[in-house]
Amino acid sequence: MPHQRHDPSLIDPESLPLPFRKINAAALQAMAWLNGFAHIVLGLALAASVLLFTWLFFSDVVASFGHDNMAQGFLHGLGSLMLLWTVSALISAEIRYMRGHALTVDTFVEVAIVVILRKLITMPVQSTLPSPQEFLLWVGSAVLLGVMYLIVRYALTIERRPSQS
Repeated sequence: MPHQRHDPSLIDPESLPLPFRKINAAALQAMAWLNGFAHIVLGLALAASVLLFTWLFFSDVVASFGHDNMAQGFLHGLGSLMLLWTVSALISAEIRYMRGHALTVDTFVEVAIVVILRKLITMPVQSTLPSPQEFLLWVGSAVLLGVMYLIVRYALTIERRPSQS
């Protein structure tokens, strides 16, 4: 059984006057329904974005055959594929949440890493190349996010281990 901490900022519903207890319970139930509805909408929107990013990827691949520089078209397609990867990570997190699991920060760090990598991959095909300082900032961000991801994943494995008491 996981250790539960008592949060002093939480209000005990039993300490509220009776009319407020009923209002509190009704408000909590309404918010739970709205939250459930919001997650259904999020899930459907993420599913639609999978279809759109898949179409965009294949569109980029087909367009790359018409370019003089096929590598440039390939990098655009790879950028679209990275967007699809981002949506996939968010869908996985949404599925876990809808199954009753907590949202973990590692998903959002992973999404940030993919966004940074997408930027680094598509930099060579931008109309204006970034300065060396800007490029180093993007690379540094990717490295720091990678280290953060490893730390978060390690912390999650420690949290999941049974206590030795």
